[in-house]
Amino acid sequence: VHPNVSQGCQGGCATCSDYNGCLSCKPRLFFVLERIGMKQIGVCLSSCPSGYYGTRYPDINKCAKCKADCDTCFTRNFCTKCKSGFYLYSGKCLEKCPDGLEANNHTMECTSIVHCETSEWSPWSPCMKKGKTCGFKRGNEVRVREIVQHPSARGNPCPATSESRKCIVQRKRCQKEGKGKKNREDKRKKSNKDESKETRQESKGRAARRQNREQRENNNKTQPKKRKAPNKEQDLVPVDTAH
Repeated sequence: VHPNVSQGCQGGCATCSDYNGCLSCKPRLFFVLERIGMKQIGVCLSSCPSGYYGTRYPDINKCAKCKADCDTCFTRNFCTKCKSGFYLYSGKCLEKCPDGLEANNHTMECTSIVHCETSEWSPWSPCMKKGKTCGFKRGNEVRVREIVQHPSARGNPCPATSESRKCIVQRKRCQKEGKGKKNREDKRKKSNKDESKETRQESKGRAARRQNREQRENNNKTQPKKRKAPNKEQDLVPVDTAH
């Protein structure tokens, strides 16, 4: 072993030197060179830093640099995130997206163009005028539809979501809402009052009849039966006044 090579290293190094840092790594760790000033220091990491990708070999695992326009990559030819000013598409970093695709400035990727989609029209509403369905002959009716898919930046914009057209109906007079409501309330209260009154009268009548019947029965039980008085006219003896 070279005098400058040490076996008792720190930080995951298998072998190291005072000048160059790690020279080899422990199993499963990646060896990468970090530049400090004018020199490079070897370090051992569990995963490669941003801008590098890992390669495994039988003797050593190394971290290699991604392409200059790539921020993170899976291999040198397959980028997973681009640097500022570039858009990711199929593992490549492009300054301009291909035809049929658009640049997404939020994800910095080339994505498919999305056009607006709407639902079917609803049925036409009743013919109305100033929010009422009575008191007029000519009014308007409307129908609506909903947006089910909003468009992307370069997609087709959404059409109108409501339509209106003229309509003609047979004129009918509007009932005054307050008066009609009050009349209905009064009729309901009167009906309930009459029903309650009849119910109370029937209850009182039944109670009075029951009380009279009970009183007659009590009188019959407490009073003794009257004996029939003798007929005085039958007991008189006729007197012969001829003599």
